[in-house]
Amino acid sequence: MAPAASTLRAEAGLGALPRRALAQYLRLLRLYPVLTKAATSFFFTGPLSHYFYLLLERWVPPEVPLAGVLKLLLDRVLFAPAFLLLFFVIMNFLEGRDAAALAARVRSGLWPALQVNWRVWTPVQFINVNYVPLQFRVLFANVVALFWYAYLASLGK
Repeated sequence: MAPAASTLRAEAGLGALPRRALAQYLRLLRLYPVLTKAATSFFFTGPLSHYFYLLLERWVPPEVPLAGVLKLLLDRVLFAPAFLLLFFVIMNFLEGRDAAALAARVRSGLWPALQVNWRVWTPVQFINVNYVPLQFRVLFANVVALFWYAYLASLGK
């Protein structure tokens, strides 16, 4: 191994890359909040949502009585908590924290975050699963999210 490579590895350490990635992400989020969240949605939220909506259509076909209500319940009870938990896991990893820190963060933050998620996103998802065609559901949610993130960014200024 070349001396420069070994020095770089020794300086970087195992947790340095996630911390640098998080620092860069937070910097971009501070400088370009809407654009950064849009990119995050495109690469992360969009694909997850796309496949979840396809799965919802398979689990609850449109001809099932109260299909829209069942889809909304599945989204709010399954997808929202799982997505928030995944968010906590990824943030914990990027911050270079251990499993104990993740457990503490989940215990203290998951329930309040889920309650806010349900208040804000339940009406949006009701419209989405009942009135928006399948091929446009991710787009609809991302457009609403764009305004949501713009609003959140404006609160910090």
